Amino acid sequence: MQRPTSKSRARAFAPDPDAPSQTCDHPGCEEAAGYRAPRARSALRSYYWFCLDHVRQYNARWDYYKGMTPGQIEAQMRADTSWQRPSWKLGNMGGHVSLDDLTDPLEILRQHGRRTAETRAAKLAPAHLQDALARLDLSWPATFEEVKARYRLLARKHHPDTNTGNAKAAERFKAIGAAYRTLRDHFTTNGPT
Repeated sequence: MQRPTSKSRARAFAPDPDAPSQTCDHPGCEEAAGYRAPRARSALRSYYWFCLDHVRQYNARWDYYKGMTPGQIEAQMRADTSWQRPSWKLGNMGGHVSLDDLTDPLEILRQHGRRTAETRAAKLAPAHLQDALARLDLSWPATFEEVKARYRLLARKHHPDTNTGNAKAAERFKAIGAAYRTLRDHFTTNGPT
């Protein structure tokens, strides 16, 4: 990208080279009209032609959103973000692609798909443990040592003796105890994994 030169910076204040040879559209002004300004919000491609002083005055007073409600302004701004073209939320318009429909002679996609599904299945806790893990703020896979450490920490924090008169803490303490027993029974029956 080229760095702007003094000529290109000066162009911002120079009259439009494609301006018609006419006088300023401001009433009573006889200056040459070299600067265009839109006539109205509904006619953005129809222009007034002004001299530099009057285009500055016109632009200072120009309010594209004048007369619109806040809801209309927001709708206009949202439409302008996509150049007045229809758009959709990402991910909502595509369909599900089946790997069976693709030609994959080396079975690269199929192997990756299996590996991903196996990995996802390994990361999910057994259904009967998910609530207990959530109550102890643990993720799967977890070891019994992690479960014990987390139980001790939460039991101390929510124990009725340290939260005298707090019914919510007592309920939380009971829920933590039930979650711990569920996980302990699972690890006792099934071993470390």
